[in-house]
Amino acid sequence: MSTSVDRPVLTLPDNRKKVLLHSCCAPCSGEVMEAITASGIDYAIFFYNPNIHPVREYEIRKQENIRYAEKHGIEFIDADYDVDNWFERVKGMEHEPERGIRCTECFDMRFERTALYAHEHGYDTFSSSLGISRWKDMNQINGCGERAAARYPNMLYWTYNWRKGGGAKRMLEISKTEEFYMQEYCGCVYSLRDANQWRRETNRERIQIGVKFYSWDATRENLNETPAKRLDKPIL
Repeated sequence: MSTSVDRPVLTLPDNRKKVLLHSCCAPCSGEVMEAITASGIDYAIFFYNPNIHPVREYEIRKQENIRYAEKHGIEFIDADYDVDNWFERVKGMEHEPERGIRCTECFDMRFERTALYAHEHGYDTFSSSLGISRWKDMNQINGCGERAAARYPNMLYWTYNWRKGGGAKRMLEISKTEEFYMQEYCGCVYSLRDANQWRRETNRERIQIGVKFYSWDATRENLNETPAKRLDKPIL
């Protein structure tokens, strides 16, 4: 993975050696992957996001992430889509707002699984691409990561702020260059519900799954000449 972007060389805290990077999607993880790779840090991608709904949206986000990882030779670990456990975990929180306790519970679940895999497979550090999004609460994410890391001896959650140093801007640049699929809501069924409710109230069209891409919109282009052809493979 080569880049002309000037950025400081990253170093892991406390002489750590190997990172398991929890990835929520390709757009958020693209810049993080680029930064870690450019710094020569040993890492792999861990995709565990049972919150994403519906399953078609989940598969599209996962396949975009796989595509980018394979393009740059980065190991991609595909974890279970145990959506039933996710719904049980957030039961009673269906009407909590974004960044509220439902999100905390969601991050806890995903990071606990990430930390477990890291512990069982020789990683001494894990982190997440979730924090690069301006829609997320960095303190909330870091708290969940540190709580999950505390379950295992010598495990560290790397709280690096991926937004700084132009990280958020670079995230958009990579997304446009790669023409990543554009997610229009956080991921869960409740965020989809609330996003569509806001759209109805503001006279906007409802969210359509598998339609929009960075720098491109399937509703205005020839499908034979667009990134939508990537989605032609069978998806559940």
